[in-house]
Amino acid sequence: MTKIKIISGWSNPGGSTTAFINLCNLFNSNDMDCTFYGPHTFPLGQCSFDLMDNCAVNDEGEVLITHFLKLPERPEASKKVILACHEKDVYKVKDVKPFWDEIVYVSNSQMFWQGVPGTVIPNVITPLIKSEDSSKKLAGVIGSIDRNKNTHVSIQRALNDGFKKVNLYGLVTDQDYYREHVVKYVNSGKAFIHGYKVNPQEMYDSITDVYHSSLSETFNLIKGECKLTGTNYHGLDSAESGAEYWDNDKILKAWKELIK
Repeated sequence: MTKIKIISGWSNPGGSTTAFINLCNLFNSNDMDCTFYGPHTFPLGQCSFDLMDNCAVNDEGEVLITHFLKLPERPEASKKVILACHEKDVYKVKDVKPFWDEIVYVSNSQMFWQGVPGTVIPNVITPLIKSEDSSKKLAGVIGSIDRNKNTHVSIQRALNDGFKKVNLYGLVTDQDYYREHVVKYVNSGKAFIHGYKVNPQEMYDSITDVYHSSLSETFNLIKGECKLTGTNYHGLDSAESGAEYWDNDKILKAWKELIK
């Protein structure tokens, strides 16, 4: 059996990490031997995962799906090397010396932005169910607390719509931005930080409305999750990626074709 190795330079909480956990599980549930490797231990217990230091590369017949890495050259023994790109500015494909056979993007708009042709395969969305109806309206903002996510804009939009408090689900990844724009809402009791939730179902069960104001998105996982859970989605045009949302069968078929 072909061994599939997903190797990422980032495996802490985030959209790409969630996507690779889900992809790894999709492969393994369909008799495709896959392990996700990364430098951070967050995915442990959520999929077949191991630390990057334990990943042997250049095994005969392996399929490498690399993310957020720059290999010096293509491993000769690999059956196929795929660059899975989930980013724009922070990983400019044109600036990287190619070490891959194929590129996979998560949306057409991202591929057009990068300016290097590839194959578009949307992310696997975490299986979620529709939340129970709540008579009490509760607002939330989901995602890292940083400048790109524009967390403070989402908070203010929710307050302007009449919500008395806003729940924040995500890690503070930009301390300067947090101090400048967000901490005032926390100190005044208008925003509450709940951190990153490993199980997103808990998060969606606790809110009825999500505000999303990102300056740029390549996929917009949150919009897809809101659709699955019946959560009211309030997104700005800047957060739109134009990404498609495929079912798992279609995603699996596309990956199988690419690997073949």
